[in-house]
Amino acid sequence: MPSPPPETDARMLALRLILAVTEEGRMLTESAPERGDAPTRARALRLAATTLRQMQRADTVLAPLLRKPPPPEVQALLRLAVVEMLALGEAAHGVVNSAVAQARQMRGGERFAGLVNAVLRRAAQMPVDNFAALPVPRLPGWLHRRLAAAYGREAVAAIEAAHLAGAPLDLTMRHMPDEARTMLIAQMKASAGALVCLPGGTVRMSAGTQVSALPGYAEGLWWVQDAAAALPAQFLAPEPGERVLDLCAAPGGKTMQLAATGAAVTALDLSDARLKRLRANMSRTGMEAEIICADALEWQPPAPFDAILLDAPCSATGTIRRHPDLPMIRKPADLAALTALQTQLIDRALAMLRPGGRLVYCTCSLLPDEGEAQVTAALARHSDLRLLPLPAPPFGAAIPAGGWRTRPDHLAEQGGVDGFYIALMSRA
Repeated sequence: MPSPPPETDARMLALRLILAVTEEGRMLTESAPERGDAPTRARALRLAATTLRQMQRADTVLAPLLRKPPPPEVQALLRLAVVEMLALGEAAHGVVNSAVAQARQMRGGERFAGLVNAVLRRAAQMPVDNFAALPVPRLPGWLHRRLAAAYGREAVAAIEAAHLAGAPLDLTMRHMPDEARTMLIAQMKASAGALVCLPGGTVRMSAGTQVSALPGYAEGLWWVQDAAAALPAQFLAPEPGERVLDLCAAPGGKTMQLAATGAAVTALDLSDARLKRLRANMSRTGMEAEIICADALEWQPPAPFDAILLDAPCSATGTIRRHPDLPMIRKPADLAALTALQTQLIDRALAMLRPGGRLVYCTCSLLPDEGEAQVTAALARHSDLRLLPLPAPPFGAAIPAGGWRTRPDHLAEQGGVDGFYIALMSRA
């Protein structure tokens, strides 16, 4: 069995990342490369993510060219090369030569070099337009069926198309005078080119934009946050001075939104590693919050909160367009533990909320079991809990059972949004 080549360039790093997902069942975020400079690591992540996103199409190209499946390392190498040539438009001769060299660096891989060369030269003969016309990759059967039951087949097809398109870079802006905001947006456009202002105030840049090079980064005038992920804090609408708890707070986009209102914010998360990013963002933006690393099911606040935002751990099926490894990692068996935890967290949040206080419950999941079903069950468990109407957001759709839902195919012409379920509740 050949071994992956040493990590010396972006392609080799990308190959490692692809294998970590397909063979080891690890998320890309858990396998981020540590070697190489920042541009090399970033390119490796982009190559790996694009290959995973286009993997079904790559396999369609490779299937008739292979008598039998090669070892996983060689299969990953072939997939990566096909995607580079036919999806990313890289020059075929360079990609083929690189892939053959990578095969030869694998332990025992010399005997596969000829296969890699022959298969990729034939694959390179496919016109790029023909590759782009291949069927849109489908979600795993279990997830496709559940979403089709919830939204219909046409909606699921649109969601899958949004997943294939990937996700742009969204920025949430700090509150500032209109003139200053207009000037900053003009500077961003001059610096990075394509820019769209979405309904709701999100500024959208092209995918691959170098975040730290954008105007306003060092001054903390904005932070990275998907347009849909910005809605829950807007719905909670804390007043200056209110005591607000951000449960499961990391990486901190919602914490910064809440702190920007003048509320006294406590940010709680179980992961100290994830809280490091939150602390860095709070430092960069110059905003303040009490940051606590603790288990939300055990932590005891000194006093009840006026408002709580619970962005509960979930299947994250609403974020597949930016995390194409998720469909290969998530299993239907995962849902039972996740929904049980969500139920516990809702009950725990309500125990920390003062009478009359507000709770926003949200998940970045497309599955009703993690959204409206949780809220319906919470209303049945707690007689003093009531669902509050939400202000009409700039995009998304109201749910008959209560709450609001966004899907990846919403705002499709502008690049889509993450899938979220959001509900606003209050204790009587």
